[in-house]
Amino acid sequence: QVQLQESGGGSVQSGGSLKLSCAASEYTRHYCMGWFRQAPGKEREKVALISPGSSSTYYIDSVEGRFTISVDNAKNTLYLQMNNLKPEDTAMYSCAAGRGYAPYCLFDYWGQGTQVTVSS
Repeated sequence: QVQLQESGGGSVQSGGSLKLSCAASEYTRHYCMGWFRQAPGKEREKVALISPGSSSTYYIDSVEGRFTISVDNAKNTLYLQMNNLKPEDTAMYSCAAGRGYAPYCLFDYWGQGTQVTVSS
């Protein structure tokens, strides 16, 4: 089993930046990893994925050019750099690990999530 723990969430104003981290208990090089988000009353969205070995990435259209997913395999830590944040980015953000390659990964393990709130 892979245990995942997110950190780095918080409250910012529109146009601000945050960097989320996800520490993994297993070698991240073996997994497809991703960030998901869910706002109250809305369905969960797949935000960004990164394949084993960072061979490919995926971003939902609404964050393309603003968010960057990366992984530090030496630290077994996944990151999401979020720039130019908008109120519609407000959600609970969770990281996940699983099988396959972006954009078709199957996720088996999930973190508890970290809240991101963007005010106008």
